[in-house]
Amino acid sequence: MKKTAVALLAGAMSLAAFQALAADKVTLQLKWVTQAQFAGYYVAKDKGFYEEENLDVEIKPGGPDIAPPQVIAGGGADVIVEWMPAALATRERGVPLVNIAQPYKSSGMMLTCLKSTGITGPEDFKGRTLGVWFFGNEYPFMNWMNKLGIPTQGGADGVNVLKQGFNVDPLLQKQADCISVMTYNEYWQVIDAGIKEDELITFKYEDQGVATLEDGLWVLEQNLADDAFVDKMARFVKASMKGWKYAEENPDEAAEIVLENDETGAQQEHHQKRMAREVAKLTAGSNGALDPADYERTVETLLTGGDEPVIAKKPEGAWTHAVTDKAFGG
Repeated sequence: MKKTAVALLAGAMSLAAFQALAADKVTLQLKWVTQAQFAGYYVAKDKGFYEEENLDVEIKPGGPDIAPPQVIAGGGADVIVEWMPAALATRERGVPLVNIAQPYKSSGMMLTCLKSTGITGPEDFKGRTLGVWFFGNEYPFMNWMNKLGIPTQGGADGVNVLKQGFNVDPLLQKQADCISVMTYNEYWQVIDAGIKEDELITFKYEDQGVATLEDGLWVLEQNLADDAFVDKMARFVKASMKGWKYAEENPDEAAEIVLENDETGAQQEHHQKRMAREVAKLTAGSNGALDPADYERTVETLLTGGDEPVIAKKPEGAWTHAVTDKAFGG
């Protein structure tokens, strides 16, 4: 009897070991450092959602010197998190990125200004200095100014564009009248620096009709011809969206999971919990599948972004529902 029990235990252990060895490996490259902006993926891994789908997922943090499209083009990732402007620009330059899922339904991009500057609306931007992120993040801004008929080369009737780093110093040091911020990150850095919310006036890109899609999941087009890869990505997206929905409902716990995975130790708990709550507002309403109307709106914005639009023509084949349909039975 004891031998039978031992044999059964050994068999169970062997099966578990085999299943662990057989798990499909997936490497995810994030757009930025470990923070609650990517909480859904860390939650999915921590809660075993990837394991339930027989996946072994490696999450690679990003940073200022890491370009996700370059990483995937060089074989360093199976799937990346990227904003649509950068992804479509990269596709037009020859790296065939395809959007397979869109966890973020809304944009978190804003322009925030000190009320003391006298700015009350976009019509007051003329003659001002505005901080703008570049590396593909400037195109919604350029499109906005184009729609307003405001030149971006300076002058009394234009705006002076300050190439802003990934901090809020230009506003704090009065180098700019307004700066670029995300609803879940830099805006709160301004508040934490001692500036009160009622001392600011903020313009959401969503409200201005120039928002573009952020934080989508992108893969290389040629890989989608492989049924096994599509199946693996479907399981990855299914588990990731389960993680995102858990994070929406439990933002504080999600932030704590993110902090446990931050090897730098640089993130602050109160900031990450606040970020997780704000990010939940952006993923709310997404079932994982890209909304074609949101895609078309983004493309239109990128095509009309001033004298040098981010893309020269409307992309073909830049997104697919093949993965989400398989993941959720669409």
